[in-house]
Amino acid sequence: MALSHKARKRWSLVILLIGLPAYIVVAVTVVNLFERPPILVELGIYVGLGVVWAFPLKAVFKGVGRAGPEE
Repeated sequence: MALSHKARKRWSLVILLIGLPAYIVVAVTVVNLFERPPILVELGIYVGLGVVWAFPLKAVFKGVGRAGPEE
């Protein structure tokens, strides 16, 4: 089931305003559970986690910045 352009806009706002901050808190908490790794390893972990959340939600964000077909 494909989402309409309007629905994708709404879901992208929900994801960015609620989901992303929650994901950041979870990522920082998980990294802090262990002893702090060297800075480059920690940076790699955060970059990797940033990619992990983005790929599954790519379809929601695709085309949101453009004018919709109904506009």
